[in-house]
Amino acid sequence: MGCFMNLCVWKDGETVNRRRRKKKLRPMTVFGVIALTAVLCGVMLYQQSALKAQGKEYASQLEELNEEKQELEQEQEDVEEFKEYVKTDSYVEDVAREKFGLVYDGEIIFEPEED
Repeated sequence: MGCFMNLCVWKDGETVNRRRRKKKLRPMTVFGVIALTAVLCGVMLYQQSALKAQGKEYASQLEELNEEKQELEQEQEDVEEFKEYVKTDSYVEDVAREKFGLVYDGEIIFEPEED
């Protein structure tokens, strides 16, 4: 027996056309594939919306952190300026006047009366 291009020749010389049958899909199989595809699409859409919401939350947190960073940088600049001011004579004079009540010779201080 020899076969060539879907034709088979038997020993007695008889040719038989053998074609392969295509299997038909059952309706339940088709429905199952469609249902599975729909479920997967639904899950993906849900995950996408959850990720978008999480992304918005992270963006707002990032904005808050950037604002806080700017405030801390400004505070650091103020501290650096104060460190430089502490090294000056005017700072020493201001502290002596405020905390110790010291005045220059011949200087008169007028203070308002408290009621």
